[in-house]
This record gives sequence, structure tokens and C-alpha cells, in this order.
Amino acid sequence: MSTHEAPVRAPSFLLAVAPLLITTVLLMVQFFVFQDFTPHVPLALGIVICGLFAMARGMRWSVIEESMLKVVRVGLPAIFILMCVGMLISAWIVSGTVPTLIHFGFGYLSAGSFLVVTCLICSLISLMTGTSWGTVGTVGLALMGVGEGLGVPAYLTGGALVSGAFFGDKMSPLSETTNLTPAVCGTDLWSHIRGMMATTVPAMLVALCLYAWIGSGYEGSLGAAGNVEQIRVAIEQHYQVGLVTLLPAVAVVVLGMLRAPALPVMFTGILLACALAVFQQGIELKTLSTVLHSGHVSQTGVEAVDKLLSKGGIMSMTWVITLTLFALGFVGALEAYGTLDAIRRKLDQIIKGRFGLVLGSQASVLGVGTLIGDVYTSLVLPGQLLKDKYRAMGYKPTTLSRSIEDCGTLCSPLIPWNMGGAFVSSAIGVPTVLYAPVAFACWLSPLFGLLWAALGWFMPRIDADEAVQAPEETGAEVAEWGTGR
Repeated sequence: MSTHEAPVRAPSFLLAVAPLLITTVLLMVQFFVFQDFTPHVPLALGIVICGLFAMARGMRWSVIEESMLKVVRVGLPAIFILMCVGMLISAWIVSGTVPTLIHFGFGYLSAGSFLVVTCLICSLISLMTGTSWGTVGTVGLALMGVGEGLGVPAYLTGGALVSGAFFGDKMSPLSETTNLTPAVCGTDLWSHIRGMMATTVPAMLVALCLYAWIGSGYEGSLGAAGNVEQIRVAIEQHYQVGLVTLLPAVAVVVLGMLRAPALPVMFTGILLACALAVFQQGIELKTLSTVLHSGHVSQTGVEAVDKLLSKGGIMSMTWVITLTLFALGFVGALEAYGTLDAIRRKLDQIIKGRFGLVLGSQASVLGVGTLIGDVYTSLVLPGQLLKDKYRAMGYKPTTLSRSIEDCGTLCSPLIPWNMGGAFVSSAIGVPTVLYAPVAFACWLSPLFGLLWAALGWFMPRIDADEAVQAPEETGAEVAEWGTGR
């Protein structure tokens, strides 16, 4: 809760939420009128609007700025990790790690198991790269072509690849959303990932069973899979493919399972990949330095391969980092003005019991994602709104962070006007309303969250020491999160 130099009477509920509503309108104009899915400018204007409302009620700008910086500090560890993720992606590409995963994955395509394999390939690549959009726009396109040749309807292929890509993104320690969400909610990266397994893993298993059952009704040959073979040949010609190139990925997974701090895990993966790039792939040190900073540019001559493997580098994360800063700053301004307090009071009247707590969390995320259409704001705003409520009811923040990602990350491709849904639909050429019903893993995960809430399962309670900590101890939470404890 914000503190003021002089007492300022709290605004009415309608006046309190006015800056949020106006910013929502600006975002909708940006998305639907201008057809521009970059929410940076509307969020920046939202900060200005919120500041004007606050100062009109006698609040000093220094108070608003202090609140903004307090919330932004929560996201700083995630921003550092995002820069490391940029280096890690480019290092894994030039080391042959990502090319090997793609090469092996495409080698297991068969007619009878096409939907299952599509889901698994996309989940594996997203898990290793941390980008669902990159997976959908590259490997996803190749798989859409294969599915068409097999006689599998495009909406089914789209649903399978969306399930896999966003599952991998959600569970990847390299994903920006997976790093941002625990930072906002006050937990650490690995606890967050372990907490998400309770809903994501069963949802994925059910989805795979459904894809196997549906896929068994389609028969065809891989005669139309020439584009996949072309990708495999191009990778073989330009990279040394082999199990040794998977060492960086194995190291990251093992260290993560051992609960090592996030940043050292990232640097370990980067250093191992750099060693492989130099000694296995023959990359010069000067070139490697450029790749880590600016990203890798693939030049195989095969468009699908070059599009997939031309990415990474610190600079590739500037879009996400700047958006994260604007989203956090906007939430901080709303906190100072009193918008979040007004919404909290309404939620306190509505939310009763553990089921209502999880349901309210999911509804908040879906509401923001539906109204604003920006996945990052839908992660940050509910996290700030509800983390104190979880503490007050005695639940660890991992349940909140899981609920936020269940509906924020996984449901974003299911909303036609959300950034995720708009991108996927344009990338694969299938309307959102067609593939969304068969993107099973995306909408089953929130349902499992509600089931566990009803049963009281997988909702860990805080211990006595955690219970007495003040909710305002943001600095301590960030320190703990950054060290991976």
C-alpha cells in the first residue's frame, strides 16, 4: 500500500479505476484500430494519465515516482535473467544444441502419431528456447504443411502445436513470463516451476492422450513432408549434430532440479554452449562475442531454418524488457493513486475460501488479458493485487504465480484480440476460434487448478516465520528470488 507525505482522501471506486479504464481504451485503439500489437506507448500514456489523476487530487509526483520505482525493483532480477536468456538462446544455436533438438525431433514424425509428435516437438523446442512465438512461427509452420499433406485438418494441427509451444514456454526457465511472474508474486524461479507442474503436467498428459485418440482416425503418408526433410538436411550440412551438443541443456535441467540459483544456472549454460561453439562448431571468439550481443543470423539458404535459428542475443530482449518496465511502472502508478487498493477492497468482499481465492485469481488474469490484450500486464497487475491476499489467507505465493501463468501464459493464444491469439492466428493462418477448442493443454491447466483448489491439494501453506513477515518486504522477496533459495 502506498504512503503519502500528506493525507489524501481515497477516491471513489469509479474515479479510482478511471485511469485503468482509459488506458484499456487506448490499448484497444492501438490493437484494433491501428492494428499495432505493441502496447508500449499506451502503457506509457497510462502512467501519465494516472499521474494527472493523482496530482489533481493533491498527490505529489515524488510519491507516484517512488511507488513506480518500488514495483519496478521487483522485476529487476527478471530483467537481468532476460538478458542472460538472450545470450543463452544465441549460444545454444551456434553450439548446435537447438539444431540438434530440431533434427532429432523431426526424425520421429509418423502418420499415426502426427498430432502427438507435433505437440511434443513444439513443447521441447519452446522449453529449450523459452519462446512460444518463435516455435509457432517457425517449426509450427513446417508442421502445418506436413499436417496438410497427411490430411489432418489445419485446426487440429494448430491446436496441437499451440498446446506444445505454450506448455514449453510456460515451463521453461528461459521464458520471460516464467521469470517475471514469480518476481511479481514474491517467490523464486524454481519454486514457481515446480508449483506449476501440479496443473501443467496432468493437463499435458490428458492433451497427449486426446491427440493420440484423435490422430488414430487419420491416415496418410509422409510424402508431403519434403519440407521437413529439407530442414533436417540443412541442419546436418551447417551444424555438427550429436548428443554432445545437448550438454548445455542437460546441465541447465540438472542444476535446476538441484535448485541452483537462476543466474548461475544461466551462465553455466552459456559458458558450456560457448565452449561447444568454439571447439565443436569452429566459431571464432570475435564472432561469438557478436552473437551473444546481437544474436545469431542463420545462413543455410533454407527459409524455415534461417527464420528459426536467426535469433537470440542481449539486444533481442529489449522489446520485452522495455514492455516489462512500462507494465511495472504503470502498476506502480496505479498503486500510488489508489486504484489497486480500491480493487482489493472489492475483491475482499467477493473472495471467500481457497476455491474463491484461486477462481478470483484466474478471473482477474483472464479479465485483464481480455480487456487489455497484453499478456505482460495480465501477469503483473493481478500479481500485485492478490499477493497480500494469499499471504493473509496463509498460502504460499507459488499458488498465485501458478494461477497467473495458467490463465496468463496459456490462455493468451485462446483470446482472438490478445497479443498471443492475434500472433498465432496470423502466423499459422487458422482463426483463433477454430484451434482454441483443441488446444487442450492451454485450457485444461486452469481447470486442474480449480480442481486442486476445490480438493485442497497442491496449495502449500506458509509456515509461521513466513506468516509474520510484512507484505511490504519487497526487497527481501527480491533478494530471495534472485538467489534461487
